[in-house]
Amino acid sequence: MSRTPHPALVLAAACVCQALVVLDVTLVNVALPSVAADLGFTPAGLSWVVNAYTLALGGLLLLGGRFADLVGHRAAMFSGLGLFGAASVLGGLAQSPGELIAARAAQGVAGAVLAPLSLTVIMVTFPEGTARSRAIGVWSMVAAGGSALGVLLGGALTQGLSWRWVLLINVPIALAALLLAAFSVRGTRTSPAGRLDVAGAVLVTAAVTALVHGTIQAAERGWGSAAALSSFAVALLAGAAFAGWELRVAPAPLVRFGVLRSRPVWVANVIVLFLGGTTVAGFYFASLYLQDVLHYTPLRAGAAFLPFCLGTVVGAMSSGPLTGRLGARAVMTGGLVLGAAGMVLFSRADADSTFLDGFLLPSVLASIGIGWCMVANTTLATTGAAPGEAGLVSGLLNAGRQIGGSLSLAVLTTVALAAAEHSGATSLAGARAAGYSRAFLVTAGFVLVAALVAAAATPSVTSSVRKAKQVALRQ
Repeated sequence: MSRTPHPALVLAAACVCQALVVLDVTLVNVALPSVAADLGFTPAGLSWVVNAYTLALGGLLLLGGRFADLVGHRAAMFSGLGLFGAASVLGGLAQSPGELIAARAAQGVAGAVLAPLSLTVIMVTFPEGTARSRAIGVWSMVAAGGSALGVLLGGALTQGLSWRWVLLINVPIALAALLLAAFSVRGTRTSPAGRLDVAGAVLVTAAVTALVHGTIQAAERGWGSAAALSSFAVALLAGAAFAGWELRVAPAPLVRFGVLRSRPVWVANVIVLFLGGTTVAGFYFASLYLQDVLHYTPLRAGAAFLPFCLGTVVGAMSSGPLTGRLGARAVMTGGLVLGAAGMVLFSRADADSTFLDGFLLPSVLASIGIGWCMVANTTLATTGAAPGEAGLVSGLLNAGRQIGGSLSLAVLTTVALAAAEHSGATSLAGARAAGYSRAFLVTAGFVLVAALVAAAATPSVTSSVRKAKQVALRQ
């Protein structure tokens, strides 16, 4: 008779998998100028080094969550970690933009299995209540802190070794996760045997990819260009086909839209769209600002994110107690307002700013606010989820974060390029600073929209639990 693994080992395995996924969202950011110089990326094309990963990750997360539910957690985790390690080696050896983008997309496919699975194993291991809330707090802290640490680690590796090591470093991390999984994660299935909705996953990924591609084409050729309009048309058709397939045709739908009737689930997913956009785009433009405008070395740029890393940890650690005392609505709304204030302050930085007057205070405000919101929002989304839909709820939440990041990055890249072109600045650094400033200001608007949603729609804790359980019992 096999022994039941200690919950702490399960949590450790889940957190290492989550760290691997979130590190790669930001790990390459500081390396982007070096990547562009070495492989010959254009300014608009460079965003695909980030978007290839986040699009594959976001578009396939729902399939990844379903895959883990059907084949078992152990097999899914081994598969995801193996693919992630192999794709990282291929990316580290890439000799052209196309090879690197393909490797990043493969990493995203692997991450689409690991990201929802890391939350799913927590949901099925820890009972609902204090134990699960604490575990989710640790998991969220790793997610928030890992994003910031990715920038620091990326700077150290790029300057000390080469940009290629921001990909190759994933191999030992994946091996460590495999060892932890071998001793802790069991072959649990949270859903009866069935088929994977590959067609649904392809349609939703095509819709989001076409939408992002259209936005980037609009930045390069104009919103009325044939390339942009045709991409938007594909996005619309693929999105409509996905909805029709899921509702009327799919024998085993990728998304059971009824789960969105749960108020905690839909509110959390709307908020996470904006939150994902804030974190992905924020790291991207902040990294470029530090190196292209302030002329920081990769290592110095990475070190500049240490206050952000500390702030996310502080925010994540304090979120649980604050939520217990004030409620999810107050904590999420307050965190988002604080995040918006940080983005507004980021937008005031220019070519003459310094780290102290243009970067430090915005980093602290934004990071604490994001840390507060991430934990409270994740706890809200997973409240009362039925065991058979743990992967679906986890996948929805993670998909929203990544898709929000991809769409926001595409939109904000367009905004930044247009603002830089019409800035009237006499220097390249000044023009870039103007573009990044406008991107940060628009990001602040996104966060304020999320704050309004949180304030108006977040249910009380008691109401959330009662309604979520009622939805689960009706299945």
